[in-house]
Amino acid sequence: MNVRTLTPLDRLLAGIERALETVAGSPEAHRASPSHGLADAELDDAERRHAAGLMRINHTGEVCAQALYDGQAALARKEENRAHLQHAAAEETDHLAWCSERLRELESRPSLLNPLWYAGSYAIGAAAALAGDRISLGFVVETEKQVEAHLADHLDRLPTQDERSRAVLKQMQADEVQHAQAAREHGGIALPFPIPQLMHVSSMVMKTVAYRL
Repeated sequence: MNVRTLTPLDRLLAGIERALETVAGSPEAHRASPSHGLADAELDDAERRHAAGLMRINHTGEVCAQALYDGQAALARKEENRAHLQHAAAEETDHLAWCSERLRELESRPSLLNPLWYAGSYAIGAAAALAGDRISLGFVVETEKQVEAHLADHLDRLPTQDERSRAVLKQMQADEVQHAQAAREHGGIALPFPIPQLMHVSSMVMKTVAYRL
């Protein structure tokens, strides 16, 4: 059987399709949401708004993850690393779908600025890939490390009774740990100062804005 090799144009068109699906579509999860089967908690208006704000941040984080991985995969130098990035992106699609579903349950919406977050993250991913696969994979390691920490913070800040949101974030956190470990095993290196610090600052800006918008 003949296997078609994708051209740069093929990858560009596929990337545009993924971008539209991520920002404006309804991504489908390959795994059932960890929240399924759990009773929805009684939340007052303030608790519901707070839970929705946290889940909107996490939804936006998954939009950024999709863009980051797409940008890195598009310019990855080794096919093995491209395949690794695409596999991780598929799991991030699950996270995106789970967060989207939870936002609807909380009677809320994604960030209005998701197209901007996607474009910026794609550019960062592409720039990391141009620096070489080891640095690009190191970027994955550092990103997932920071995401794991902010998910732990959100687990502490969620309303105690919101077990549906909590189940989603716990599974996301476990997946992010695996993504970081896999990137290390594929050759990811520690990023030099001040890149991790700049990543942290940009993440704080995103979280502050996405909580409200």
